[in-house]
Amino acid sequence: MKKKVVVLGAGISGLTIAYLLNKDGFDVTVLEKKSTPGGSIETKTDAGYLFDQGPNSGLETHPLIAQLVKELGLQDEMIYANKEANKRYILRNGELHALPMSPPGLAKTNLFSTKAKLRLMAEPFIGRSKEGYYQSISQFVERRLGKEFLDYAINPFVAGVYAGNPDELSVKSAFPKLYELEEKYGGLIIGTIKSIRERKKRAEKSKQSAKMFSFKSGMNIFPKTISGSLKEKVIFETEVTSVEKIDAGYRVKFVQDEKRNSLDCDILISAIPAYAAATLVKDLDTKTAEHLLNVYYPPVLVLYVGYEKSSISRPLDGFGFLIPSKENKSFLGAIWSSVLFPERCEDDKASFTIFVGGSRNPKITEQDKNELVAQVLKEFHEIMKINSEPVFIDSKFWSKAIPQYNVGYIEHVKAFEDFENKFPGFILAGNYRGGISLGDCVKSSEAVYKKVITI
Repeated sequence: MKKKVVVLGAGISGLTIAYLLNKDGFDVTVLEKKSTPGGSIETKTDAGYLFDQGPNSGLETHPLIAQLVKELGLQDEMIYANKEANKRYILRNGELHALPMSPPGLAKTNLFSTKAKLRLMAEPFIGRSKEGYYQSISQFVERRLGKEFLDYAINPFVAGVYAGNPDELSVKSAFPKLYELEEKYGGLIIGTIKSIRERKKRAEKSKQSAKMFSFKSGMNIFPKTISGSLKEKVIFETEVTSVEKIDAGYRVKFVQDEKRNSLDCDILISAIPAYAAATLVKDLDTKTAEHLLNVYYPPVLVLYVGYEKSSISRPLDGFGFLIPSKENKSFLGAIWSSVLFPERCEDDKASFTIFVGGSRNPKITEQDKNELVAQVLKEFHEIMKINSEPVFIDSKFWSKAIPQYNVGYIEHVKAFEDFENKFPGFILAGNYRGGISLGDCVKSSEAVYKKVITI
């Protein structure tokens, strides 16, 4: 008999898991609270502009991504980032500096002082930390690479990836491969060289070398197409109210069209945010519910703006820029959206996505939005040398944006594993386990699929 699987959440994790299981003959049902698929992957088009309100791109780090694109018939939709967008800029003393991507580039850059460059040469001689799992990315990087590299490379990078604070994020949980370079090889430089060979054997690519991709219609076409392939197996506008353990597996109770209903299943997979999952497991295990609630999601305002190209004095020759906290600006950084991918706006226009808030400034919820946006645009115009107001503006506010893998996150991970051992067939999945990027979610979803087929 085919096992009955219920997946909670039609984000990229839930849909990828459901797609793989359905393809393998499982009886799958996906329950989604919203009326559309994708979770935080939302795309909006208006007045000739295309605005990805959540993730704006992915990295082709895992072979399953290309496999899904091919099987879903999205080859003609998939696009790679323009080569012009290879440059990443960092703001220092009010000026943008290209982040060096090679040893010669590092030697020439003004982003780092001579003292900081010399300090990097000492990295191979730094020993392992005794802190183990309980060290922040700040502690790890300052010890291995020095304070200036932390302030003007890692600090803005962490803000760009996690909208996070490197003083709070766990190096082991948030950047496991970085941590592994020290633990496995003894250092970052020698570890990077040796790990390249191992990735080639696994047909994986590092996030540094993987190609960045999106889709002509925006990122949402990816989950939308996966959902479409599952047809009636994805049920929208369904609010799950509780989960019960029964002899055969689990009973999921939900409300749809103001009617109460339930589904029994052999295997239950929660692919909704941690805070949402907490309300469903509290009657099964209060300890796990507490751990789920303690996964921190900071607020992020995503601001999308369009300008006449003629009003921008600065060359548009890169991916965008990130801002170190030492620069004391009101936003985290900006992506040059129309440079990164074509046809995001008309040829004589330029569009940008600006990120505000995160763990660096969680109090944006208390600020007047109009005043905050005005301050952000004032600073953005100064940095980009723009002499006019935007001709298009839109925004998306995420009250709970990206899960933070903070110091001590290993305790959450252990609690989730204990829960799954205590309740066989109930799996906790999503971007709070295994990484937050789209590539991480796809990879983690394949791991969940492989786990299910062994149950």
